[in-house]
Amino acid sequence: MAYHITDQLLGAQPIADTSTTQNHPLGTVVRAVDSTYGGGEFIYLLGVASTVVGSLVYYNATTYQTVLEPGTTDSTGVPLAVAMSANVASQYGWYQISGNAVVKKVAVTVEPQVSVFVSATAGRITDVSSAGEQIIGARSANLTTVTSTTSTVVVTINRPLRTGIA
Repeated sequence: MAYHITDQLLGAQPIADTSTTQNHPLGTVVRAVDSTYGGGEFIYLLGVASTVVGSLVYYNATTYQTVLEPGTTDSTGVPLAVAMSANVASQYGWYQISGNAVVKKVAVTVEPQVSVFVSATAGRITDVSSAGEQIIGARSANLTTVTSTTSTVVVTINRPLRTGIA
């Protein structure tokens, strides 16, 4: 993924980079384009330990701190995002909130164009229905079945959040 920022933002931290220095105000949203995945929106957030590229996180919309999903507390209704770098604790980076995102998944087969759910594995999704774990504003974008041996799946997201229903 080679996203480049299309908004006018002087000294922009590249989408795929993480930094120990805060280069933009937390919560900054930009548009960027990739030749394979198309356009999307990205939000600048504070990282959390064990984050890898493609991790699903939720974030506090006041402090902009991320937590790998599923968190230790109920995250129903909070905004979700996808890590664009291995943006670990005390680092800053971009997280995708709209467009076609490459997301880490558990070892399940993902059928084309299906709903996705938060899995029990930190930072990963599944297409296996589970009460309270459905991600609203997200659907697998694959046109063919993604096998259980593949670690990621492309998901179309639009400001996703976790619902309280199956």
